Amino acid sequence: MRQNYWTLGSFCAAYCRVLTMHHTLEDETFPTLARRKPELKPVVDKLSQEHEVIATVLTQLDHTLTAMMSDESKIDDVRADVALLDRLLTSHLTYEEDQLVAPLSVF
Repeated sequence: MRQNYWTLGSFCAAYCRVLTMHHTLEDETFPTLARRKPELKPVVDKLSQEHEVIATVLTQLDHTLTAMMSDESKIDDVRADVALLDRLLTSHLTYEEDQLVAPLSVF
């Protein structure tokens, strides 16, 4: 079972790293987008704020996974953190796609 938890932790770490890199890239490019298309500033501001919320959840998930390594009963806490992350990301990515795909298609 410990090996399964290790595998879960490794997968989550890799996933979180990619997600963090994605959001970092967006946060670096959003100011340019807002300058070029001022009407998108409220959208990029909201997305940037959501990046902070998601980063907090990723940190919490990391702590929960670490706690689970010494206390297997924490698996339910891991499930809750993953469910929260899923809800936040689904909402975030849907909003991002709805608001940015059409305006960005002209670049």
